[in-house]
Amino acid sequence: MGERTHDPVTAPARERGPVRVHFGLRGPFRGPVPFPPSPPSSPSPSGERPTPRTEPPAPGAGPDGPRPGGGRRSPLDRFFRITERGSTLAREVRGGATTFMAMAYIVLLNPVILSVPDAAGHTLDAGQVTTATAFAAAATTLVMGVLGNVPLALAAGLSVSAVLAYQVAPVMTWPSAFGMCVIYGAVIVLLVVTGLRRLIMDAIPLAMKHAITMGIGLFVTLIGLVQAGFVTSMPGPGGVPGAKPVQLGTHDMLTGWPVLCFAVTVLLVFVLQVRRVPGAILTGIVGGTVVAGAVHHFAGLEEKDWGGRNVPEISGSLVATPDFGLFGKVSFGSVADAGAVTVGVIVFTLVLAGFFDAIGTIIGIGQQAGLADDEGRMPGLNKALAIDGAGGVAGGIAGASGQTVFVESTAGVGDGARTGLASVVTGLGFTLCLFFTPLARIIPTQVAAAALVVIGAMMMSNARHIDWSDTATTVPVFLTTVLMPFTYSITAGIAAGCISYVVIKAAQGRWREPGVLMWALAAVFLVYFALGPLEGWLGA
Repeated sequence: MGERTHDPVTAPARERGPVRVHFGLRGPFRGPVPFPPSPPSSPSPSGERPTPRTEPPAPGAGPDGPRPGGGRRSPLDRFFRITERGSTLAREVRGGATTFMAMAYIVLLNPVILSVPDAAGHTLDAGQVTTATAFAAAATTLVMGVLGNVPLALAAGLSVSAVLAYQVAPVMTWPSAFGMCVIYGAVIVLLVVTGLRRLIMDAIPLAMKHAITMGIGLFVTLIGLVQAGFVTSMPGPGGVPGAKPVQLGTHDMLTGWPVLCFAVTVLLVFVLQVRRVPGAILTGIVGGTVVAGAVHHFAGLEEKDWGGRNVPEISGSLVATPDFGLFGKVSFGSVADAGAVTVGVIVFTLVLAGFFDAIGTIIGIGQQAGLADDEGRMPGLNKALAIDGAGGVAGGIAGASGQTVFVESTAGVGDGARTGLASVVTGLGFTLCLFFTPLARIIPTQVAAAALVVIGAMMMSNARHIDWSDTATTVPVFLTTVLMPFTYSITAGIAAGCISYVVIKAAQGRWREPGVLMWALAAVFLVYFALGPLEGWLGA
């Protein structure tokens, strides 16, 4: 018998080695092939290698040889290149469903974050925000799947929503805030197209990128604690804030059943995560709502006990026609009134928040696939970031906040997703959510706020990437992280981190190391911090 040859396509998976996913720049997944190349053919007796065959492949053969199981590849398989990436239709559907379950909580959580009044005192309708959130997530995720052919799902970014709610809305109307969202999305697309994105990302130290994520994590945690009533401010005589800026509950003690429901939900989600239950956050919110419903019924609570917001009781139909009342309600009128410096700082903060949401997620998935290097760089970032930037525009137009790639996409990748078909499945899941918006109204704010605390804990995991023995690194990281929640401003944290970074480098005699761009950012942020005194001095 002849010597047995090794065929990398038909060989069992254990002989082929791991499948490597590649996010290609010039098209979906171009670059390294998913399977090892076939070994070179043996030379002929004359010493020359035989001429490669050019005949079309036999029926059932893939682009690199016969396909396991034989049979013709379906149009769906060819379009998404499922077989070429070592996946199957079942894996893609399962991975897409897993990602949807892991991130569906955003449909419930985003309306809670965007529930604050704007500068004119107007608040957004919760049902309309829920519809806008589901619609924008569905549209952008489908685009990422079909055009990008990558297993990445998008939805309203928590950091972007936090900036809109707590920095933009207080100085302008909600339509103008969504207009700022459109501007920041367009800026990201422009940065990607011109190549400036790479300059910005390379200029900001990797430790600072992690610090921004950590700071936003603490910020959204504080928002969740305040929304739930677990943390409140302590007023002094006459309602003036006293010496203690925050306190536990009311008068240093937890009061009311809703706060207890919040605490139970937080613990439930953490337990589910420890037990590695798929969709732990969504499952925990559902479980917390059931507990809240039982408490509401047996304790005889009223709407005012839940803060006059969502009440855990079913009234009317759970299915309704989507309310697109916020779609297209974008204005740029208040932008000019806010001032050039304020607008510039807001856009810069939104760009950074959206940028690092997407960068951190894509790098995380790239590391899971073995693509990112030690500096957090990976090929194929431009295409994903371009779609992500377009998501900022789409989210602003829809009235849902900027859309960004979600870290929960890694759940689907871990479950076998390798192509954009998984994103299509996730997008279809969000499409179905459009018709179940009344469900969001029975989830108490206190229960939904528990997800913010859990997300904050997850974002703080970036601390493992920081070299805490290097003072030149830890000081900017510390200031960036803690000033975001302590000042209730993401911009203030980023500004303090940038300024302290260049000052420390200069004190070490390494003033060239930060680069021109970081020095320019530090100068801009100095003006930002000194804006009040400067205006008073110039006015005088």
